[in-house]
Amino acid sequence: VIIMAPALLILLWATVILKADLLPDKKSLLLPPTNFTITVIGLAQVLLHWEPNPDQEPKNVELGYHVRINVPQEEDYETRNTESKLVTVLHQGFSASVQTILWDGHSLLPSDWVSAELKAPPGSPGTSIVNLTCTTNTVFNNSNPLRPYQVSLHCTWLVGKDAPEDTQYFLYYRYGSMTEECQEYRKDTLKRNIACWFPRTFISSRGSDSLAVQVKGSSKHTIIKPFDQLFALHEIGNDDQKPFTEWFLIVLMATICFILLIFSLICKIGHLWNRLFPPVPAPKSSIKDFFVIVNSEKTVSSETEIEVISYVEEPGFETLEDSVF
Repeated sequence: VIIMAPALLILLWATVILKADLLPDKKSLLLPPTNFTITVIGLAQVLLHWEPNPDQEPKNVELGYHVRINVPQEEDYETRNTESKLVTVLHQGFSASVQTILWDGHSLLPSDWVSAELKAPPGSPGTSIVNLTCTTNTVFNNSNPLRPYQVSLHCTWLVGKDAPEDTQYFLYYRYGSMTEECQEYRKDTLKRNIACWFPRTFISSRGSDSLAVQVKGSSKHTIIKPFDQLFALHEIGNDDQKPFTEWFLIVLMATICFILLIFSLICKIGHLWNRLFPPVPAPKSSIKDFFVIVNSEKTVSSETEIEVISYVEEPGFETLEDSVF
């Protein structure tokens, strides 16, 4: 035992030193962000904002942030910015967390999480609408060359099972930065709004942004819980009219050009062109005809004079000869 005691002491001392080496330096730890907030900035749109920890050391490292969405749907992503805009439904509330990470490598462990949340809006779930469906329809509009296609929006829903009879619903949509309230509703037998129609919208026929739709409600008897939903434009179908119109015009013009080409070739080959479209005769020129007549008269008179002179000189020549000899 006496012989083994020094060996045990040496082993214990080496273990303590090894653990001390493995402990991270406090100056090398990543600290969590501060002042993390979640703010509603639009219909179904939130802004997440945080600040770097002022006590973070060293200062020369390049930091990033790992963001985790907890509610309404789990999602993870990384960013170097200290704020992030998200499009999401909010009637179930919203919760998110963020931590500091080393952007150019993972030699340091990430920081602890910091979290923030938005509570769900008040109201009984049974009072909000159900079965919200929306469709868009695109038609050609030649009156506006900057936006040749006009997009309309039509939405329908069912009244909540626990909604009082005096409940009234109101629909809003947001596309991009534009938000608009519905003005044309269809009602049920209790005069409650159950459908909405926008003949013109700010929706782009070629856009890729999500369409955010929210339906709020009011009642004298209880708080009506709002409901919002996101739609992808390519999933709400009646835009087939736009490409069909474009292709129809292209095919029509190509067909017309082809028919004209074939017709012109047939006319040239069959010598039908001059038969179908005879050349128009040029009008006669009176001045040209006058010069032609004058020249003809001059030619005729000159020949006559020559013949007369020859005829006169011949007898005279013979008489002279007789007189001389």
